[in-house]
Amino acid sequence: MKKLHIETIGSGPDVVLLHGWAMHGGVFAPLVDELSGDFRLHLVDLPGHGHSVDAALPLAVAPVVEDLVERLPRALWLGWSLGGLFALQAALARTQSVRGVALVCSSPRFVRDAAGAGAWRYGMSPEIFEDFAAGLRDDWRGTLERFIALEAFGSDHAKEELRTLRDGLFARGEPAAGVLATGLRLLHDVDLRPALPAMPVPSLWLAGRRDRVVDPRAMREAAGMAPRARFEQVEHAGHAPFLTHAGIVADALRRFEASLSP
Repeated sequence: MKKLHIETIGSGPDVVLLHGWAMHGGVFAPLVDELSGDFRLHLVDLPGHGHSVDAALPLAVAPVVEDLVERLPRALWLGWSLGGLFALQAALARTQSVRGVALVCSSPRFVRDAAGAGAWRYGMSPEIFEDFAAGLRDDWRGTLERFIALEAFGSDHAKEELRTLRDGLFARGEPAAGVLATGLRLLHDVDLRPALPAMPVPSLWLAGRRDRVVDPRAMREAAGMAPRARFEQVEHAGHAPFLTHAGIVADALRRFEASLSP
């Protein structure tokens, strides 16, 4: 049975990094350059992605978290976009394995609710997810291109960010055919908001002010639901601030890590 691919780099306090939809751990390269002198970084390729394309585990939150906590030391967990759902679940369900959780352009609920009491105002439209799901069936490569263009849109360095995402997309091979649809379903269906008031570890919510995938107002609102949470914003960044503002993201992580209990 093939295990999830985990690459360990650097030395120091342990940090687990979890990538977003359709990508792989290699996308964090600029952040690794900033942090590997201070931390021991564990870069995970989620099931069906990168070097985990043939992993036996499904792309499902609970089994992936259980596998990772069995294989990794107690750590600060960082999740970008889709990866944030896995990091949040680890913090909520396996507290003894998680010192703190950092969400980078991620949300406990990605899709906007219908109007009404308790509605989630700042999620993406359900129709956008439905459109991407239909696109995967008809032209999955074109759909990925549209998605990474949306990720880069709004950043001060949009062309550079788009080029980096495009170059990295298939750098570790193509994602498994069915896993892209599974990932979209996770983004559409998972809702971890009810658990936030009982969040057992400190959390950092790091947003890109110009993000068009995860509205920074959603992240601010989520941070307000959790105890011992802090919200920070990278002013000129889009959905992947660690690509265009790696130093700022690294400094935020250093400050957060320094605030955690040993």
